Amino acid sequence: MSAPISALPVRPELVGVEPYGAPQLDVPVRLNVNENPYPPGEAVVADLGRAVADAARQLNRYPDREAWELRCALAGYLGHDLVPEQVWAANGSNEVMVQVLQAFGGPGRTAVSFAPTYSMYPEYARDTNTGWVTGRRADDFTVDAADAVSLLRDTKPAVVLLASPNNPTGTALPLDTVRQVLAAAPGVVVVDEAYAEFRRAGTPTALELLADHPRLLVTRTMSKAFAAAGVRLGYVAAARDVVDALRVVRLPYHLSAVTQAAAGALLRHAPALLAQVDTLRAERDRLARWLGTRGLQVAESDANFLLFGRFDDRHLVWQGLLDRGVLIRETGPDGWLRVSIGTPDEVAAFTTALTEVLDQ
Repeated sequence: MSAPISALPVRPELVGVEPYGAPQLDVPVRLNVNENPYPPGEAVVADLGRAVADAARQLNRYPDREAWELRCALAGYLGHDLVPEQVWAANGSNEVMVQVLQAFGGPGRTAVSFAPTYSMYPEYARDTNTGWVTGRRADDFTVDAADAVSLLRDTKPAVVLLASPNNPTGTALPLDTVRQVLAAAPGVVVVDEAYAEFRRAGTPTALELLADHPRLLVTRTMSKAFAAAGVRLGYVAAARDVVDALRVVRLPYHLSAVTQAAAGALLRHAPALLAQVDTLRAERDRLARWLGTRGLQVAESDANFLLFGRFDDRHLVWQGLLDRGVLIRETGPDGWLRVSIGTPDEVAAFTTALTEVLDQ
């Protein structure tokens, strides 16, 4: 019989804490974790199969611990005159974030972000013994640059985490806001662009600022736009010195040969995979308009999801949708719900179910 966790010498701040995770329920329509609803096409699957088979023939050997070929491919994909030495990859952007806090955070240091935002950020801080301070976003979910600068001057954080587009709101940050944060931050500034490929035309990327800001890091993922949540590949673009600091804290051979091969194959099919992103952007905008016709508030989104509300009892709405076979996410500020953009059939199922819930 195993001992309860309370009887183990666990760090006190972990006792009683539930592991992170959105509900994984077997329902017909799952629109709760911002996955790409379109699986890779057959041509991509075939190339993936060949790449993984080639890697499998050498699984008796450790993988390239520097993931050099993959970093070359990622630098080419990102553009902006980046070279491979400025790119680092890991098991999802989650691992990249942990490595950032291992390298630049830690005991006696503080990380800052602005809520509502990605719920894992404070967990990264907790897991690395980094202090955590939360600023607040405005009512429209933007970050007020003057308020942010004031908070940074007061807290002097080693790490600032800015999501753009932000999860769960979908809000993108103007580059001028990022510039002001960079000017005020004494440490490094991470702009988390996990949903960057879904941003609307004219919405800039923080990659444009990298050349002039050596303490800026821009993180991305292949989980969303590349329909590869199952691959678990995230990456960051930054100055060479920053990447070298991440290489110091990474675990030996942290990125498997299979993962590197699969990610490389996906990048070879970037144009075809990103074409699906255009479809999802259009579906997002149609759904936002429809939600507005139902008298609901919808946060402006540059991501592949929408935050909508407000509801007196959001759990009641969430449960009503689940009872009708549609799973969305009960997250974000009180009174709001988040729905990922699915296929047209999945979105139709969602709108039908929501209509029934709202009209009952």
